[in-house]
Amino acid sequence: MTNQDLIDALRAADAVQFGEFELSHGGTSEYYVDKYLFETDPGCLELIAEAFADRVDPDDKLGGVALGGVPLAAATSVAAGVPYVIARKQRKEYGTGNLIEGRLAEGEAVVVVEDIVTTGTSLVEAVEALRDAGATVERALVVVDREEGGRETVEDAGVEMESLVTASELLADRD
Repeated sequence: MTNQDLIDALRAADAVQFGEFELSHGGTSEYYVDKYLFETDPGCLELIAEAFADRVDPDDKLGGVALGGVPLAAATSVAAGVPYVIARKQRKEYGTGNLIEGRLAEGEAVVVVEDIVTTGTSLVEAVEALRDAGATVERALVVVDREEGGRETVEDAGVEMESLVTASELLADRD
């Protein structure tokens, strides 16, 4: 898969939208990448899972950031034949009350997968939760880096971040 293949698939799924959008961190943007449109499109999801699978080792475990990273982790898990865990944003008030769902052994290497990184805050929070649960987290795979400081935030947390597409690439041919 080339970056252009993924860009074309994101656009075909109508996941790249233009207008005035409020982002989760409170800022605004002239464009929006709708993760729910690309994560629920089988063609996009397959491309992303294959690209992520090419970047993980057989001994890795994936960590999906709830909610958007979970379908990515599940699809990549199947494509790569590696297990995954889910990092919740907050503990459940019932059942086990786990912050990390799935099997995780002390010291196990986890590669976190995430849909879109803007500020990097939610990704870093997931990394911290995984580390608190005993995981070793040194890498993150991201579909879109909006190039708004998130990479620096993630790298400051000691995590190497690799994105499939950057905002610059996604918006390059827009007039």
